[in-house]
Amino acid sequence: MGTTTTTTSLDAGGEDRVMAAAQQIVKSLNTAKEVREDMLLIFSSFDNRLSNITNLIKKDSDSTGVRFDAAEKVILRWDSSSSNPDASRHSLPWEASPHEAAEFLSAVDEILKLVVDVSIRSDNETMDRAEAAVQLAMSRLEDEFRLILIRNTVPLDAEGLYGSIRRVSLSFAANEGEIDEEFESFGEVDSVRGCFHERGASLGDDLCVDLINADAAVELKEIADRMIRSGYEKECVQTYSNVRRDALDEYLVILGVEKSSIEEVQKIDWKALDEKMKKWIQAIKITIRVLLSGEKRLCDQIFNGFDSIKEICFSETAKGCVMQLLNFGEAVAIGKRSSEKLFRILDMYDVLADALLDLEMMITDEFLCSEAKGVLSGLGDAAKGTFEEFENAVKSEASKKPMQNGEIHPLTRYVMNYVKLLVDYSKTLNLLLESDEDEEDDGLQSEDSELETTTPFAKRLLLLISSLESNLEEKSKLYEDGALHCIFLMNNILYIVQKVKDSELGKLLGDNWVRKRRGQVRQYATSYLRACWMKALYCLKDEGIGGSSNNASKVTLKERFKTFNACFEEIYRIQTGWKVPDPQLREEFRISISEKVIPAYRSFMGRFGSQLESGRNSGKYIKYTPEDLENYLLDLFEGSPLILHHMRRKNS
Repeated sequence: MGTTTTTTSLDAGGEDRVMAAAQQIVKSLNTAKEVREDMLLIFSSFDNRLSNITNLIKKDSDSTGVRFDAAEKVILRWDSSSSNPDASRHSLPWEASPHEAAEFLSAVDEILKLVVDVSIRSDNETMDRAEAAVQLAMSRLEDEFRLILIRNTVPLDAEGLYGSIRRVSLSFAANEGEIDEEFESFGEVDSVRGCFHERGASLGDDLCVDLINADAAVELKEIADRMIRSGYEKECVQTYSNVRRDALDEYLVILGVEKSSIEEVQKIDWKALDEKMKKWIQAIKITIRVLLSGEKRLCDQIFNGFDSIKEICFSETAKGCVMQLLNFGEAVAIGKRSSEKLFRILDMYDVLADALLDLEMMITDEFLCSEAKGVLSGLGDAAKGTFEEFENAVKSEASKKPMQNGEIHPLTRYVMNYVKLLVDYSKTLNLLLESDEDEEDDGLQSEDSELETTTPFAKRLLLLISSLESNLEEKSKLYEDGALHCIFLMNNILYIVQKVKDSELGKLLGDNWVRKRRGQVRQYATSYLRACWMKALYCLKDEGIGGSSNNASKVTLKERFKTFNACFEEIYRIQTGWKVPDPQLREEFRISISEKVIPAYRSFMGRFGSQLESGRNSGKYIKYTPEDLENYLLDLFEGSPLILHHMRRKNS
């Protein structure tokens, strides 16, 4: 009776709602087909108007089956292992046409959508077919994914990238000269070839390259989405990582970075190693700032919406090339230390320090970041150790053959040009040497406390140059001629002062340091005049001549002029071969000599010359006018030995 009442109260709208509710209840039940049919009979027994639900459910089930069959047919068309007469002659949909590719992706979407339907999931036979279709589809998508990645990889334009790197070229050379074997290990000291150091600057911040063609990236995104939704994310990541890892390896080859073991790197001679270090420095910049940055953008684009997969994929892709670069850095860091390597090692340290900041922002792999930090630390230790080797070599350099003409020693040229270049690395060296600062403080002399700066690098530079000065002082003792001893020290100290004053070294060591060394140069000049011209000037004094200017002893006068002439000619013969390289110092030096000698000679001639000029053979004693001497003085210190051709006076 209650049933009749309920039935009669149903209107058309209510009937639709009841039908929909009943249909949903049946569909939501995850039961076997036979059980569902029994339940439909029970529902229909309540009211004959509910009997239509059987037809509706059957109709919906038939529609699902048709859609499934159609999607399956599209996927099976690409099964090259089957005997399906409808199979495509192409191995992959994307090889056929964009339409075929779109149809294939739609079929995959349809299958993935239908397998969550209860009517499909409860039908074991249909589910087996669905799983087989999905597996086949994923196999094809994986192949397509790989093929698109390979075919659309953009070749690396290494020349273009190198062209975008601004270069700073720094060079220095030491003149030819004797130097012991230990110091020769520092590098070239040849005036022709010299030492050359080229330091590459950073890449432009806006430098960006596409590693994959833009259109292909969209297709890769569509394929990755389907593979991940189907539970094939592992296969997708592996395929992507393998292809892109190979691409990065190829990029490194193009950049000149080859795979080498640590042992192989340590056996390379310096010239070849220097080239490899230069290429490594540029490769680090390009790899981190351009290639890995591009890989990161590519991963973000293709795996957008799948954060964990995106991170794994990037890490797996980047790890290989980063480790290859780090292995070379480690090999250099633990290699044999020699001074010529220092600039390259510092370049490697600086570029890796910059790259590490970018790497840590891009990658979450703690192991990789830890390895990079370890190599950076190793390069820092290598730089410090190499600098210490250089300091010790400067202290102990013990060549015993003096420079014949008192010129600048190769040690001085090398050391000062070396440290002049090191100033470019002040920031890095201050950082690296900071931990050693306390140990070095005790080594500073009292004058060094007046430094205008107390940075660790400035202190070490002061100690280094002080060691050089001490070494030069020892080398000056090799000269038996006291005057040449002074010339040698004057030349070398002035060279040091000029290198300091004309560079950033001046700011590090301070004006007071420069003033003191200039004072030393003046002292050496004074000592030279005293050692060299004292005997000649004594000949021009009145003492010992006897009588006045009118009745002085002619014998004594002749001896005085004769002795002066001999002294002057000997000085001329020897000191025209001596060298004062600095034009200004050479000119000032000649003037100071002239100011001492010419007035004394002119005065002596004025007082006593007339007593000899009236006699026979006067030209034998009075060979030169003051003007002659002044002109001859201009030949001194040119480095080319000359002999005076005596010009007899007309009245001789």
